[in-house]
Amino acid sequence: MGATIFEAPPHDPAKSQIENVLELTPVTDIGPDVFTNTRPLWHPPGARGIYGGAAIAQCLSAAQKTVPADFFPHSMHCYFVLSGDSRLPVLYHVERVRDGRSFATRTVQARQQGRPIFTTTLSFDREGSGGKKQIKHTIKKPDVAVPESHDGIGRGRGPFESRQVGITNRDSPHAADRTLQLFNKARGTISSEGGRQAHLTALAYMSDSYFIGTVAKVHNIPRFSSPGAIDKAAALIKKDAGVEEEVVKKYLTDLAEQEERELKLSKKTSDEPNREIGMMVSLDHTIYFHDRREFRADEWIFSEMKTPWAGAGRGLVLQQMWAQDGTLIATCVQEGVVRLKQDKPPSSSKL
Repeated sequence: MGATIFEAPPHDPAKSQIENVLELTPVTDIGPDVFTNTRPLWHPPGARGIYGGAAIAQCLSAAQKTVPADFFPHSMHCYFVLSGDSRLPVLYHVERVRDGRSFATRTVQARQQGRPIFTTTLSFDREGSGGKKQIKHTIKKPDVAVPESHDGIGRGRGPFESRQVGITNRDSPHAADRTLQLFNKARGTISSEGGRQAHLTALAYMSDSYFIGTVAKVHNIPRFSSPGAIDKAAALIKKDAGVEEEVVKKYLTDLAEQEERELKLSKKTSDEPNREIGMMVSLDHTIYFHDRREFRADEWIFSEMKTPWAGAGRGLVLQQMWAQDGTLIATCVQEGVVRLKQDKPPSSSKL
């Protein structure tokens, strides 16, 4: 079995790269609300499985296909169950939990070889159902200059560009006071055919960028502390994912060099010496969609991430996303495993 159930069609030049990446194909032989990835999914060279944003966005896309056209998502709550294998197709099973006049609820389970790798519950509301009289308030977008739009500049050649602004409040003695700021945007132009749904799925795809990594960044802990650590990680990823080791090694080396430059520019070192990341992986992911009309995902979206808590081998990160005109379009929350390398294995205790 390959990376897709059906033979992948050529990319549609009338659509943006991110629309092509996230396209789904119905699998009517299995059921009316079952879909699969049309094209192979991206496995970032530095990750253990497929990019988490792909599972988030394709689950959203699958659910959107089962609700009326005037219903749009206002929240989705996701759990990463297992690492997705980019060499295998993903089946997205949608369950129609509830259909009301103003709200609709869906659950989606992403499966590979019959095993769930990702699950999410989504809630949609009908546009305009809140009435004309409304309570309104919002958080103001930080005053940060929008980067120049030169498509192709930035790390990687994926379906979206990412530009880090940096860490704010570096001099604060408290990691919880520091924030990571960055811009993301889909490459090319999202088609009118894709409509608002395409912009929402692209937003969901990009929302996973750098997310749980914020915990390490605000503590000034580089992901890879030595060439040996890069070699070890590259060998492990090659074994797990079947990616060429030299490709992985170059990608990880670039990441390490970028982190080193950031720390030199800020003249900061780790808050505490001899701390190295041993494991960092997402556990869950929540998106609250706010204004779903006043943004384009193919224009720069500003994100600010902060982490109010870390401990017990886990970390929590909050993210807010603004459109170029200052409209707050989404608030996201992610918890993940963030474990340091230990001097010695933890002692076991008998129950």
